[in-house]
Amino acid sequence: MLAFAALTVVATAALLLAERSAWQPGVWIAKPLAAAGFLGVALAGGALQSGYGTWLLFGLGLAWLGDVLLIPRGAHAAFLAGLVSFLLAHVAYAVAFAVRGLDLVTCLVAFVAVLPASLLALRSLLPHVPARMRRPVLAYVVVISTMLVCAAGTVGHERRLAIAIGAFAFYLSDLAVARERFVVRRFANKLWGLPLYFGAQLLLASTVSP
Repeated sequence: MLAFAALTVVATAALLLAERSAWQPGVWIAKPLAAAGFLGVALAGGALQSGYGTWLLFGLGLAWLGDVLLIPRGAHAAFLAGLVSFLLAHVAYAVAFAVRGLDLVTCLVAFVAVLPASLLALRSLLPHVPARMRRPVLAYVVVISTMLVCAAGTVGHERRLAIAIGAFAFYLSDLAVARERFVVRRFANKLWGLPLYFGAQLLLASTVSP
């Protein structure tokens, strides 16, 4: 598992360097490798040995696909396909958390906390989103919010804090992607968003082991 985690860490650092210098071939090499690392962590940890692990691995695979689809710059069709891929990844994660077990009281508390945060994010984001993309973005925010609530519910069920931390980091990294795509294109978005994203996937992948 450590070797795969190291692959993600090293490839993420290389990805940041490639993004900083706008070297697209480097992005095509480093980003899939970084994502392959978290898939390796899940497989090495025994993801296929439980329903939770299998659903989480499915979500990680969709995240890998989304990573690749988001590499081309300015390609609307690829971006939309990547958005759908990540949306389905969040659905798979939510199912995984439900399979592992949910504490409904914790879910309710999390919903009360997540709802205003997501509404605030939408309020700041939607004025910058083209009309044709507003419904997909709205659906995406609903799904990632649901995923985060389910993650909290699972932690309430068995006190595995890494699940909530990973899900929350994934949620935040999505905001960096949205800001980069719709608000302002800056390397700063990737400087904090990419490590947060890949760190989140590594953390979630590590939870497949008992």
